Amino acid sequence: MGFCFRGGFTQLQLWQLPCSKTIIPTSKGAKKYPNFWLCREMQTSTPTTQIDKIESVGAFQKLPLVMPSVDILFSALRKAKRVSPTKGIANIAKRERNRAAKQLDALMKELAVPLRNYLQNFPNKNFLHPYERSLIELTLGDGIYEEVLNKVDALRKKVVSVGKEHASLCAKSLSKREAGERLSEGMERLEEIFNREGKAVDDLLNIAKTLRAMPVVDLEMPTLCLVGAPNVGKSSLVRVLSTGKPEVCNYPFTTRGILMGHITLSYQHFQVTDTPGLLRRSDDDRNNLEKLTLAVLSHLPTAILFVHDLSGECGTSPSDQFKIYKEIKERFRDHLWIDVVSKCDLLHTSPGIYITEDEDGEHLEMTSYRKMGPDGAICVSVKNEEGLDELKDKVHELLVAQMDRIGSGSSSSSLEVVT
Repeated sequence: MGFCFRGGFTQLQLWQLPCSKTIIPTSKGAKKYPNFWLCREMQTSTPTTQIDKIESVGAFQKLPLVMPSVDILFSALRKAKRVSPTKGIANIAKRERNRAAKQLDALMKELAVPLRNYLQNFPNKNFLHPYERSLIELTLGDGIYEEVLNKVDALRKKVVSVGKEHASLCAKSLSKREAGERLSEGMERLEEIFNREGKAVDDLLNIAKTLRAMPVVDLEMPTLCLVGAPNVGKSSLVRVLSTGKPEVCNYPFTTRGILMGHITLSYQHFQVTDTPGLLRRSDDDRNNLEKLTLAVLSHLPTAILFVHDLSGECGTSPSDQFKIYKEIKERFRDHLWIDVVSKCDLLHTSPGIYITEDEDGEHLEMTSYRKMGPDGAICVSVKNEEGLDELKDKVHELLVAQMDRIGSGSSSSSLEVVT
């Protein structure tokens, strides 16, 4: 199970605020995980004493720093070789076997203790906030997190077992020469094991890097989540509404992660997320990008700005957009909501030609949707700035209402499990 960085992670965009970053999922089943200080009460080694539920987020920013395996081994060998025999031993053979046993014991501890500390300070996934638990599964791949921690623990146990075995052999040596030979054998064996299986430590380092790079979400700050099909103009609206500067291109799934920015309206601060587009298909068929969008809506107190593109340019027909919209509207019906029809300048000049239309055009609601979107939708155009002032006012009202909802303890999240 390997890990590699490809293309320098252009997805990890930094927005105007330093704390804002991007979450990048791997494709389904892929074993990628692009390093952690976490509180002691979340130790994986003592699950029976952990609290039942972690309600806050931010665990990823507390992950411990993980050293590369080659650095751990080099440091351990250097420190072990400096260990001296116990003073006052006159017999040469006794002194040498004492030195050999102490050096092997030191090497074992220098290798095993960092691994034990990592295992104690990486959290049990089951005790994380549901949002962060979903991010681990969708970003790293299902089961990868636990698999890597188990491999690190197996390496630690092997190092302790082999180290104790060879230290005991050194202590039983009958001559100086035998003690030296058994010391060399023990060190070579431990070095061989760590070189062969130390990749698990490097995988853990990459996991910590990936998780620590995820954006910090403030559960007490109202969040506006832009949702819609791919390429409908969500990123363009984020650039207009917030400090965020996401990539804007004319192809599907430009947004390859959860992009977090901020909005300041009337001296009040709010969060805004640009999410990957949703396609018309069942949850079982959704990729991890789409599941990230559903995780945000399911586990965070968000208000929704649903973006519709009726121009025929986004690649998803209005009929399919309508069905996506109806599904999400029903699924997250408790969320505060605004509908926006984007690219309305194109609707004034040329009607869209929909090649993939369903044959249900006589349906009254569908017909109405194709012409002007949902009832009450705000028509906007980033190109000629049409409707943007009205949108900003409506967004402000929505987020103030969301702030009141958070303050009253009312949750707009259905807390579905999205995996």
